[in-house]
Amino acid sequence: MPVDSAFVDIEGPWEHRYVAANGARFHVAVMGDGPLVMMLHGFPQFWYTWRPQMSALASCGYRVAAMDLRGYGGSDKPPRGYDTYMSTLDTASVIRALGESSAVVLGQGLGGWIAWCMPIFRGDVTRAIGSLSMAHPRVMRHATWTNHRQREASRWMLDLQKPFRPERAMNRSHTYVESFLTAWSSPYGSYPSREDVTRYGDGMMIPFVAHSAAEHYRWLGRSSVRPDGPMFMRRIRRPIEVPVLQVQGTDDRCVLAEATTGSGAYVPQDYRYVVVDGAGHFLTEEAPHAVSRILIEWLDTL
Repeated sequence: MPVDSAFVDIEGPWEHRYVAANGARFHVAVMGDGPLVMMLHGFPQFWYTWRPQMSALASCGYRVAAMDLRGYGGSDKPPRGYDTYMSTLDTASVIRALGESSAVVLGQGLGGWIAWCMPIFRGDVTRAIGSLSMAHPRVMRHATWTNHRQREASRWMLDLQKPFRPERAMNRSHTYVESFLTAWSSPYGSYPSREDVTRYGDGMMIPFVAHSAAEHYRWLGRSSVRPDGPMFMRRIRRPIEVPVLQVQGTDDRCVLAEATTGSGAYVPQDYRYVVVDGAGHFLTEEAPHAVSRILIEWLDTL
């Protein structure tokens, strides 16, 4: 059953804003005062996954903004524009629409992929980046080619390349989303709860979200056999000149910990790699206190 997009306006200490940026309208949850920290979620979630960190960072003197990516939650769901170039431009435009000239960009999963690309494509608005559960895109591609365990862990992306089938599965029930939340989280933890499954399952049932969410990954698949894919990979070979924090869970079964090493080769100066023991892919919710502490300690050094 379809869910209205207003579903994402969840009550809390944050303020919900809808901002016009890059020719679209984006939903952003905003909280606190101080230097801006922009937060990007991953698949199959929406801004709400950052709620523990929003409260923690706001209480330490930061202004935090967790946005719904293009095609997700309360943001617009246009028929195109799901390539990484557009995602970085969306993020930069939202930062400016919030009245800021620059921000620290944090991302988890898909959001982490976008965060890695921000200093290269939108360096004028990017003070620093933090990537959770995602290696540098070139490291990620190499691991998918050469590490058979990571190749198997990434096989779900092939299913998303099929037309219509993933969308129908996501709109039929929560089972499809639950399978990802369960498969990618730590087998030794309590995540996801039934509430988590319902929350993110409903989020995928918002009209057009299932299709738009798949389109982000379909671009990655299609571009690999077109000129824009190799060109993208060549462009992101450039050194990252801003501080970088990379956080990885030891039990991540989507982006394996063994596949994330080596990203520091693209960061010649300020690079920090932190491992969270016993946590899976959804670090912000599986290890909220540890992640908040790591982020605050790092942000305070910038």
